[in-house]
Amino acid sequence: MPSRKKTSMFASAFCTCVSSFVVTCVVLATPQWVSSEVRFSRTGTAVTVSLTYGLFGGTCEQFVEAGLQVSQTNFQVSEALSSSSSRSLVVATIVVLVLALLSSLLSAGFTCTNAVSNPYQTFLGPTGVYTWNSLCGVLTLIAMILFPVNVEGNSLSEELAHSCSSSLQTHLGSKHNYGYSYWIMLLTLFLNIASLIIIYLYDHARYSKKKEQERPIENAPKDVILF
Repeated sequence: MPSRKKTSMFASAFCTCVSSFVVTCVVLATPQWVSSEVRFSRTGTAVTVSLTYGLFGGTCEQFVEAGLQVSQTNFQVSEALSSSSSRSLVVATIVVLVLALLSSLLSAGFTCTNAVSNPYQTFLGPTGVYTWNSLCGVLTLIAMILFPVNVEGNSLSEELAHSCSSSLQTHLGSKHNYGYSYWIMLLTLFLNIASLIIIYLYDHARYSKKKEQERPIENAPKDVILF
């Protein structure tokens, strides 16, 4: 059976891993990734298309120059995209987050195993927790990079705006505000870092105790040596 200290520290790491898993599920499920206002010209007047969307779906509204709302519709991101590059980056972001989800789940499994037992295999111990937590953090960071690249580089909002109305003409400008579904990925990063710190503190304490027990005989008290 593991010591009480090991159980408590790995249990704490388990809680952070489970929290990371839950946050990643929220990130995938919610459509509040970005809110964009895209301005177009149309037959002598300006039209603003307001979009709020995530990786799977969103809503769009049209406002004419005087501020009159024309319509509000829901759309599916995959169906609204015609550009292969934009669609590919959306799919890549989803795949990366699903892999991060699996990594956090495996990390939770490893920490739970160490909290209730002492695995013989090295990889099932702190090494495995380091690996899966680091992988989850890296994948989350990649997702945080891919999405803005798609929005800013591939004009994702402008392309989605065209799917809301076929009569839009010249693009005049865009403004983007990233929502909570995007920014809470930072919480996932912090939770993974917290897990790594907890396991490192345990591993460092265990290593220090082991070295203390294996200190050379010349460091032993003289009376012990004489005995």
